[in-house]
Order: sequence, then structure tokens, then C-alpha cells
Amino acid sequence: MLQEWLTRSLEEAEFPEQGRLADGHFRWHGHGLMELVPDHPGPSARACVLSVGIHGNETAPMELLDGLMKRLANGELRLGAPTLVILGNPEAARRAVRYVGTNLNRLFRHDLPDAGMEPDRARTLMAAVDAFFARHTGLGRLHYDLHTAIRDSRYPRFVVSPFTERTAVEAAQWQWLAAAEIQAVLHQHRHSWTFSHYSKHIHGAQAFTLELGQALPFGHNDLSVLAPMGKLLAALLEGREPPEAPSGRMAFFRVAHELMRQSEAFHLAFPDDTPNFTAFAPGTLLAEDAQAGETRVGEAPLAVVFPNAAVEVGARAALLVHPEPPPTG
Repeated sequence: MLQEWLTRSLEEAEFPEQGRLADGHFRWHGHGLMELVPDHPGPSARACVLSVGIHGNETAPMELLDGLMKRLANGELRLGAPTLVILGNPEAARRAVRYVGTNLNRLFRHDLPDAGMEPDRARTLMAAVDAFFARHTGLGRLHYDLHTAIRDSRYPRFVVSPFTERTAVEAAQWQWLAAAEIQAVLHQHRHSWTFSHYSKHIHGAQAFTLELGQALPFGHNDLSVLAPMGKLLAALLEGREPPEAPSGRMAFFRVAHELMRQSEAFHLAFPDDTPNFTAFAPGTLLAEDAQAGETRVGEAPLAVVFPNAAVEVGARAALLVHPEPPPTG
């Protein structure tokens, strides 16, 4: 049945509540929510959450994870770690849109007051993660939330490390990500209420948002460039140590400011196709807003990440970041 995980999740079709695998069993917890439980956890097993499709038009991670599910079903991989596999927003994925009503990846907080499809889905996903980690105590916790970016990037494969005062990043994570050919790391500077932030802040998980190239329709992704990431995910599924490489291979950045859209009369002062991590010199005009006025680069150069003038009023229109040295540990 794992061969049909993605298809049935997209279609919201019926799925057996549970079933056997060669090395364990699966539990179906609802549309897009599949738990894999090994008979015998591997020597380096963690309780893993692997999520895709939080934005419905980001298809490469869905295809990558679907391929791993097929390899498990065919016996090419041995299940060795409890894993919660999540298709985040099936309705948006069916429509091939980023979201239906509002951006799901800004809603992961327990005091969420909003109503609607995406807020309800956020509550469902938070409850699923809460229950999963509660069932698998005694194991290290990990959450990789796999995405692709709207636009081109000077570093096509990069990760966002969520902010929290509670959980430090393990040095091994940088080495795993470097071996998976992640090219850059972006440290958040404050709470962001994304899905990976939820798992890190609430559950103390090693958690990241992974940007794996540019958003393309199903069938148009070159998954060969994601083969090293596939090796990392396969190792996690099998409960063994992933490959490692020096963390210094990656460029490191930290968020300096968030550029917010405060009014309907808002525009970015650079072209829409500007790649992520493009740097701007001091004094450069970045945006104009009828309420907030001009935003310019200060005394030190800044690079822009996730620029999007079409966000909702009150939402983030870009991150402004600066480079920093790699970790020494």
C-alpha cells in the first residue's frame, strides 16, 4: 500500500487503517498522515517527522518522499525508525496552488484563533506531531519539513534553522546536511510559527525547513540533483547514521530584519525575478509601503531571501540577511 501513499493522499481516498511491512507496520491517521513503525529500531533510530506539501505547488519533495515509500514497499529499504510521513495540504496540492485560503506555514501555534481550511489543517498536523512524539519517547526527535522555493536562488538548496531559546542544533546535523549537498543555512532571528519551528520549539526536535530547488509542476522535477538528500532520508528511515561532510562546505547566514507588507499600496523596489540571497549595497531602496514608508539597506550590505510582494497585508514580504561564520563545533 505504501506505493499508493502519495496518490491516495492527494485524492483523499480511503486507505487501510493499518497494515504490515516487511520490517514493521504502518498506521493511517487520516488523509496525508502515515506512521511507519519498525519491528526493531535501528542502532541510530530517531523519531522522525518527514513532511512535504505544506505548500501545494512544491512538488519535488513530494516526488522524492514518494520514491522512498516505494523503496520501502519493495524491500529496497529496511524500516528502522518510527517515522511520521505527512502530506501537509492535500487540497492545495490537488489544485496545484501554494495555498487555498491562507499560508499554512504561518499557522503552527497552539493559540491560533483563525478559522478555515488551512487553520483546521494546522491544528490537525500539530495534534498528529504531538501524539507521534508522545508515542515514541526515549528516542531523539527530528523533523525535516521539505519545500521548494518560489524563485531562483544563488544557493538552490538551503535550510532555514528555526529560532528557539530551548533547543540547540546538534553539530551532526550540519555534517549530515553538508553531505546531502545543502549549500547554505539561514538562521532565523525570532519565532516564526512555521511547521519546523513548532517541532523545535514545542518538542525540542532537531528541525529544519529544507528548500530543495524551485517550485515546478509534477513531472517536471530533476530528482537526480536531490539524490544526496535522498540518501540522508533513506538513512533516517533505516535508523542508521547518515553520511557526513564538513559543515564548512555550506554558507551560513542570519536574519537581520523581516520586511513586512503593511498596506495594500506596497511594492518591492527590485525585479520580481531577483534570486534568493542576492546582496544589496548600503543605502539601496528595497521597498515602499504607503503605511511603513521606505525600506533601505543600512550601513552594512544585506541579502534578500523569500521576496514576495504578493503576500497578504501584515505578512512577511522578504527576509533581509547577512553572512556569518560557520559553527566551530
